[in-house]
Amino acid sequence: MHPISKRAAAEAFGTFVLVLGGCGSAVLAAAFPAVGIGLLGVSLAFGLTVLTMAYTVGPISGCHLNPAVTFGLAAGGRHPWGEVLPYWIAQVVGGLAGAGVLFVIASGAAGFDVSAGFASNGYAEHSPGGYSLMAGLVCEVVMTFIFLMVILAATAKSAPAGFAPLAIGLCLTLIHLVSIPVTNTSVNPARSLGPAVFVGGWALSQVWLFWVGPLLGGMLAGVVYPWLASERKDA
Repeated sequence: MHPISKRAAAEAFGTFVLVLGGCGSAVLAAAFPAVGIGLLGVSLAFGLTVLTMAYTVGPISGCHLNPAVTFGLAAGGRHPWGEVLPYWIAQVVGGLAGAGVLFVIASGAAGFDVSAGFASNGYAEHSPGGYSLMAGLVCEVVMTFIFLMVILAATAKSAPAGFAPLAIGLCLTLIHLVSIPVTNTSVNPARSLGPAVFVGGWALSQVWLFWVGPLLGGMLAGVVYPWLASERKDA
């Protein structure tokens, strides 16, 4: 096993790429004149970043890239509780760095306005579809639960070796296709915090939901999957 310093560095890098790639696709390319990638393109961008990072940093850190994933894996006996905080710190640092680089790039275009959203997650008047706080919370809990169930299943010892990144990346793509209209899709507190710090105001005041919802969904999956698969918690 790699030392915690290298695993944390891998998590920071992977989360950096996730935020820059996923949020960058939304900020820079989603509505670009004539060739905008739209909701489908943004969904694929998030899925592809996780897939590619899983092959890149997965052998080093496990490629969590997400505090909710780390929390869910710990709850499911797949990750030591003593390493949850170092992973979280690395993921938040990586998310902030990714959002920072994206801000520098995006601000190079005339008329850029960070207050327009900057791919931040939100509910009520800041939901892309105007969905309520309750709708956003339920969406984030359920989608993160599904995401962690797939991760736990795809990385189980009984699962086919080498295919986990495909299942996980495609699952994240599916989750974005469903939930972008509701919350702009988080299922990842580090992904939410990065852009919110640069937007400030409403984005920071609503970011709590995108910690509570994903962490709760991840924890539930960490409890349910071992029971469903009759796994023994031994981490």
